[in-house]
Amino acid sequence: MSDNLLIETQNFQPVGKLTEARNGSGNAMVEGILATAEVKNGNGRYYSKSIWKREIDKYMDSVKNNRAVGELDHPESTVINLKNVSHNIKDVWWDGDYIMGKIEILPTPSGNILKSLIDNGIQVGVSSRGMGSVKQIGETLEVQDDFELLCWDFVSTPSNPGSWMHPSQLNEALQSSSIKDYSKANEIIRELLCSFGECPII
Repeated sequence: MSDNLLIETQNFQPVGKLTEARNGSGNAMVEGILATAEVKNGNGRYYSKSIWKREIDKYMDSVKNNRAVGELDHPESTVINLKNVSHNIKDVWWDGDYIMGKIEILPTPSGNILKSLIDNGIQVGVSSRGMGSVKQIGETLEVQDDFELLCWDFVSTPSNPGSWMHPSQLNEALQSSSIKDYSKANEIIRELLCSFGECPII
C-alpha cells in the first residue's frame, strides 16, 4: 500500500457568530466541527477514533506553538503555502466523536476573504489534509495506521456531496435562485482582491 494525499471535506457550521479574539490580537475567531471519527464519510473513507486521537495529540504541538495554520482552498500538495494561509487553529478538543476547533482568522489576503464569506453567511467547508493509505473493506475504504494529519484548510464545497456543477448545467444554474449565494461570494472575493490592486474577472 502506498501513501496518498487524503482530503476530507465537510460543511463548516460555526458555533455562534464570528467573535473578536480576546488575546489582544483583535482577529476574528470562529468555532466548529473539524472532523468526525468512526463514520463512513462522503469519500467512502472510515477513520477510527484511535487514529484521530493519535494524530490530534501530535497536532496539538503545532497548536501550542502557534503554527497550526491552513490555507484557503485545497492545494494538491503536502506543503502549506504561506502566501495562501488564511487561519490558525488555536485549540482542538473532542465532543463525543466530533473533533472541534477554535480557529483564528488571520488578517492576510486569504483570511480577509474567508472572514467576509463567513460574515455574509456564505457556507464554507473545512477540510483535513493528510497522508496515508487505505484498505478496501466491503464498500468502505478504511484509513490505515500510517495516516499522518497535515492541516485543516477552508474550501468551497456544495451542501450535498457530489453536487459540483458541470459545464452543461451552468445555463440552468444561472436561472436558478440557488446561484445567488455563489454570485454573492464571487462579488465579495472580487472586491477584496481589487482592494489589493488586482481585479480578476470572476
